[in-house]
Amino acid sequence: MTASFTSFNDVRPEVAAFESYEPGLSIAEIAERYGLSRVIKMASNENPLGVSPRVREVIAGCAGEAFRYPQSGNPRLVKALASYYGVDAGRIFVGNGSDEVIDLLFRVRAIPGVHNAAVFRPCFGLYPTQAQMAGVELRQVPLKPDFTFDFDGLLKVIDENTTLVIVTSPDNPSGRVASIEDLEALARALPPACLLVVDEAYIEFAGEEHSLLSRLNDYPNVAIMRTFSKVYGLAGLRIGYAILPPAIADYMWRVRLPFSLNILAEEAALAALADGEFRDRTVELVKRGRARLTEGLRAMGCEVTPSLSNFIMFRLPEGDVDAKTLHGELLKRGVIIRALGSYHLPDRLRVSVGTDEENELFLRLVREILGK
Repeated sequence: MTASFTSFNDVRPEVAAFESYEPGLSIAEIAERYGLSRVIKMASNENPLGVSPRVREVIAGCAGEAFRYPQSGNPRLVKALASYYGVDAGRIFVGNGSDEVIDLLFRVRAIPGVHNAAVFRPCFGLYPTQAQMAGVELRQVPLKPDFTFDFDGLLKVIDENTTLVIVTSPDNPSGRVASIEDLEALARALPPACLLVVDEAYIEFAGEEHSLLSRLNDYPNVAIMRTFSKVYGLAGLRIGYAILPPAIADYMWRVRLPFSLNILAEEAALAALADGEFRDRTVELVKRGRARLTEGLRAMGCEVTPSLSNFIMFRLPEGDVDAKTLHGELLKRGVIIRALGSYHLPDRLRVSVGTDEENELFLRLVREILGK
């Protein structure tokens, strides 16, 4: 076999054609760009309360152990998650953020050039990028015009070679939630070799009644994916996890890098999982802020997509100010929200729910920029 590389600078074709995930702007970046002393970030769906005080204490207390490797397989966190959700520990997989979970699902569940996967469009940017890196065909079906889920359309692109389907609920960037009945019908309709993964990164803001978690025993082809980045406020420590069919969880553990979840992250996750008071305060704040942002934006004539997440997607009323202009003007004033060009939605914006003060500042600035 003749090697296709002709230079030490050559890379795989998938890498050469790769378009990396585009993250939100950082506070430091905007502060430096505009010479600002204060910048508020409402772009990346982070926890508006920050880090739980209990978690801070735990991280500080175990910082001296940072020279140690974590225990292989993170058994304490696996056991705690299994106990918290009332599932067998053999179902739990823990990774370096949901990013690692997503990446390994494509690598474990699909043979390049043979199998395919299916998702909705627009979707979280890691789905297409990691599918591309794994050499897996990703079939994308547009959401309906109101951003609800077109499950009939999704089933039309699924065939006997589809081994992975991912549905995000609540969805990003819309905040829409898929109904339990639709998810159950989808699970029943999939080919025997296909795994349905429901990405529930934001489910705590919608409520467990919107999750298939309690029905996993009825649907052995369903997996749930969650994260410590949102309601638990640990985005910077990168802790994601999945509740999988036991056989798939076993294979995921076999191929995961042995120490991908660091020792401080594991201790923080254990403390966060036990801190129900902080979790409840976060959900209460988000629900209140979500209602306030929806009310305030609609009062200015904006089209707001109903959300059960910790963010709001909206479109400005027709006028002299478009989404790009508003985004730029807010940056100059020290407020970062998310432009949705990378989601192919150039006329829409996404704002994360902040503290009460941050929400009011955002609404005041939008009114000012729109001339309301």
